[in-house]
Amino acid sequence: MEAEREKLGPDIVVQIPAEIVPTDETNIEIEFDTARNVTMTHVTGTKKHQDVSNFQFQPGMARIKREYLNLNYKPHVMTQYLPEAMKAEIAQKTKAASDDPNNSQADVPPNKKIKLKGRNKHRPKEKRPDFSTKLCPSLVLDYPCRFGTQCKYTHDVKLYMAAKPKDLGKECYNFTKFGKCPYGIACRYGATHIDEDFKNVVNQDLFEKTCKVTTTVNLLPKDIQIKLRKRQYDFSKTDSMLKIALKNLPSAANKNAESVHSTTKAPSNKRLDGDIKVDLLTKPDSSLCDVIVPDTHDTPIGNVQPSPHTCSDSAENSSSLPNASGVDTATKLTTKAVSSDHDVKTSDVICDTSSVASNDTSSFSACASGADSNPKSANVDGRNIGSVTDEDTIQLRPQEKKKINFGDKLYLAPLTTVGNLPFRRVCKRLGADITCGEMAMATNILQGHQSEWALLKRHTSEDIFGVQLCGGFADSMTRCAQLLNEKLDVDFVDINIGCPIDLVFKKGEGSALMGRLNRFEQIVCGMNSVLDIPLTVKMRTGIYENKNIAHNVIPRLKTWGVDLITLHGRTREQRYTKMADWDYIHQCAGAAQPVPLFGNGDILSFEDANLHKEQTGVAGVMIARGALIKPWIFTEIKEQRHWDISANERLEILKDFSNFGLEHWGSDQQGVDITRRFLLEWLSFLNRYIPVGVLERVPQKINERPPHYLGRNDLETLLGSANSGDWVKISEMLLGPVSPGFTFLPKHKANAYK
Repeated sequence: MEAEREKLGPDIVVQIPAEIVPTDETNIEIEFDTARNVTMTHVTGTKKHQDVSNFQFQPGMARIKREYLNLNYKPHVMTQYLPEAMKAEIAQKTKAASDDPNNSQADVPPNKKIKLKGRNKHRPKEKRPDFSTKLCPSLVLDYPCRFGTQCKYTHDVKLYMAAKPKDLGKECYNFTKFGKCPYGIACRYGATHIDEDFKNVVNQDLFEKTCKVTTTVNLLPKDIQIKLRKRQYDFSKTDSMLKIALKNLPSAANKNAESVHSTTKAPSNKRLDGDIKVDLLTKPDSSLCDVIVPDTHDTPIGNVQPSPHTCSDSAENSSSLPNASGVDTATKLTTKAVSSDHDVKTSDVICDTSSVASNDTSSFSACASGADSNPKSANVDGRNIGSVTDEDTIQLRPQEKKKINFGDKLYLAPLTTVGNLPFRRVCKRLGADITCGEMAMATNILQGHQSEWALLKRHTSEDIFGVQLCGGFADSMTRCAQLLNEKLDVDFVDINIGCPIDLVFKKGEGSALMGRLNRFEQIVCGMNSVLDIPLTVKMRTGIYENKNIAHNVIPRLKTWGVDLITLHGRTREQRYTKMADWDYIHQCAGAAQPVPLFGNGDILSFEDANLHKEQTGVAGVMIARGALIKPWIFTEIKEQRHWDISANERLEILKDFSNFGLEHWGSDQQGVDITRRFLLEWLSFLNRYIPVGVLERVPQKINERPPHYLGRNDLETLLGSANSGDWVKISEMLLGPVSPGFTFLPKHKANAYK
């Protein structure tokens, strides 16, 4: 052993696995790359004896085949990539344990002094790079810099190239796929496309084929961003809709109607379950949705029963129907009359082309009555007839709104941080049907924040794609819905009323809206009035533990015109503890009919998906953590099999993610760092997967954790490691070595253990 250490030199430290007994016969093999960087270490020797016959599996522990158990595992803390603050905390706990070996502090057990437990709260944010060392984008993209001598970036190409670190790899994914790397000489894999004169080489034949193909849409145009920041975007459509809506609400719900145009209203300090005291169930005519949104799940248009006020006079007056409003005769026009005491009286005016085809034009006569004095606007029994004014509005018929058949499709849940575009591309390849962007805050979108708009980007491979919005006020959410409907290519918009984060909840957003149904009604119906695509809702079973309220909310969602409901089987207080309540999801699925309801929670195999669909009658399943742990779960469900995926196949999936990240975030230093960060966040879930061939009993349950085990090869053992330092090593295999001083703080403190 001593001879081996002398050969390796003082700067290389080899960690001997726990199952190897260090002896003079221990053999250490190290592989180097051309820069003398260590790429792989192999240690062989005498294995420690393990008596696994008497090992007892504890409750909540996955059953591993005994030949793979590692009973000689002894945890120790690995601090190589941890931030200085975390290292100081570990050093302090270690020193406290060594200074008090006899446990004189009776109130602190010895194992608690050095045990790392809990979440790493207040994780440090990325430091801003030194712009003076970064190359000006004008030199990368070959256009004149408009800042001149005041530019904060460097314009000295030779100085930049002299200080540029060595390339991370020999092949640039963007150059290989598209024929041109958009990051030019700033690319960290630029050896293949940077010539001796520091010019970006282009493969013209390949570039001409790929340059006309758009792979990512929903970018934020600069002119739209300027209009949003200067508050010059035209939201008159939203304002008129909300003006009508609030005027027709009961007076108790209209106390703050004068502030409808304010997007900076401070959250209320009232109790979450006592926002506005209006009994909408006992007064259905006062519902906001009766005013501006037709019920898309009631009787079809062709079978509408006429109300007592339906136009039905003689046919000879039909020719005098005013056409100044430009209303299509095939459109269902619903108008409301509001009396002085704010009681709403409804009447349906149905103008159908079928009556014209049969020469039965009696349905038009009442529309013409009283219109001779002013052909553009008339009033009959308190109802405005004719052109559209602020008091009435025309809605698209259900047939004219885009419809999506959500039934029996696999829905990848919107996942904060890890549900980014490259990850969705990976899941799409592996069988996901419906994808949704990460939760975006409506106010940030309306302010033109580039980082928030990045969450709305869509890859062309996502054939059914939606965006998820979070907000607490009808004006901002409706304006945001109008903006997305007019400027983005999305198939549906989802409202998040399930987010359990304290910062969101205390603002009256996310899961707090389940206790503010009057405000939530304004949001849903306001957004529905400006959208011509489906509107969906994702929710939890309730706010407080052991107090489910979703069954009271779902019947209202039906009347408000929601096209899909997704229910996570936990309350806000539960977060992700305990098991999802699928019995309650079954109860809610029946209450949601005919609106499709998707169930969500604890699905990690095709057997879980089949069982929940058969027992609950849900229209489909949404998969969240299951897709993070094993993204090939979509393939398993569609092929109805347990896929014993090999370690090399899993590494190829990670390689695809890395390449997609370099394409999406960039192959310059900043893009590589972003890709690496998101890869490490994903690996914090991916390491929980237990290979099928290692399990004694399949399938794996999402709440089960394995004992320490050894995989069928070194790579499988590495991919199953819960140590954040090993995750960094995996990222180096895919993206190259990390920069000097690189740090990564995992979400959970226990991931510092080796």
